[in-house]
This record gives sequence, C-alpha cells and structure tokens, in this order.
Amino acid sequence: MLVRELMTTDVVTVGVDATLDDAVGNLLSAGVGSVVVVDGETPTGIVTETDALEAAHDRGRPFDGIAVRDLAHPPLVTTDPDRTVQRVARTMAEEGVKKVVVTEGLSILGIVTLTDVVYHVADLRKEAAAAAADLAERDWRRGG
Repeated sequence: MLVRELMTTDVVTVGVDATLDDAVGNLLSAGVGSVVVVDGETPTGIVTETDALEAAHDRGRPFDGIAVRDLAHPPLVTTDPDRTVQRVARTMAEEGVKKVVVTEGLSILGIVTLTDVVYHVADLRKEAAAAAADLAERDWRRGG
C-alpha cells in the first residue's frame, strides 16, 4: 500500500508568524491533533496538541503571547506519496514521530498519522500475505 492511498489530503496549516492561540483555534475547529506550520506554501514544522499544552504549562503565558515559530518541530519529517506505508511506519518509529507530512517538492499533498497506519494494519497484512504467496508461487514454478 502506498502513502497516497492512506494519506489525509485536508491538511490543517498555520502561518509561521501565527501565535499558539491561532494554532489551537485551527486544531479545535478542524478536530485534528496537529497543524503544519508553513512559510508561504512551504512546510517548515509541525505543532501538536501536546506541544500546545507543554508550552502553556512551561511558559505560563497566554496562548496569544506564544509564537508558533518557537514551538514548531524542525526538521519536519516528510515523505513522498509513492513511498510504501510500511516504510513510513518504520520512519515514524526511527524518528519518534506520530505524523509525517506528504510532500511533492515543497508542496504539501497530505499527512499520514500513526492512527492512519494502525487503522489499516489488516489491509497491510493482507497485502503482505498476497505478496508472499506470489513469491512462493513463482519460486515453485521455477522448481525452487
């Protein structure tokens, strides 16, 4: 299964000059767990619900006094839409992230979350079993 088959194409963004209040407003209105920070159209980082809570707790300031640019996680972990979901899941584990932005060049095409991957585990297992059966069949036909 390819990333393009799994990704969410409605990516919630916030400008690099926004405040945490803006970011949280976008999170709440869209019902999502993260916003991608953009400079123009170029993704530069990501702010999650956890980031917002930690910033509010640690800084003790109102959300409108906290700049998103100070919270965004660089470097942003991105992937190609034609990469396999298995590879992206491995990247998530290696990088310690739960969200990967799907890009083509500098343009955002979508986002894949750990929840998306977990939701499709059964499909991924079926795909892997079919591939293994196909390999076994080819091997058998060659006499191996």
